[in-house]
Amino acid sequence: MTRRECREHLMVMLFQTEFHTREELPEQISYYMNGIIAPKKDDVAYIQNKFQSTLEYLEEIDAMIESVSEGWKLKRMFKVDLAIMRLAVYEMKYDEEIPVSVAINEAVEIAKKYGQDSSPSFVNGILAKVADVIEKG
Repeated sequence: MTRRECREHLMVMLFQTEFHTREELPEQISYYMNGIIAPKKDDVAYIQNKFQSTLEYLEEIDAMIESVSEGWKLKRMFKVDLAIMRLAVYEMKYDEEIPVSVAINEAVEIAKKYGQDSSPSFVNGILAKVADVIEKG
């Protein structure tokens, strides 16, 4: 499985967090992971670890997104866009293996595939602002 495919699965899993309680998530994620056709053990471990890590920082990630999204509360954002941005912000801030530019580019590409017509530019704009905040420390 490619890293982009892993990211797409992560985005779907993060999308599910909008519709399930924290208590329900392990079961829902297990169902989802069982539905992936012939994943490699390394890919499953990578996806599960990254998902759990993203959830650990979710409040901080959401605060960063909301702080730069002028006029947009998280509740008003398209849930697919929000899931994509949450993953990208996690990669930008907490995953030292992923360069910021790669995280943004991958998020925009996933937004093109799963989002609405306006999603790629919206995601790119928010993530560029988050990148500036991260860079300034």
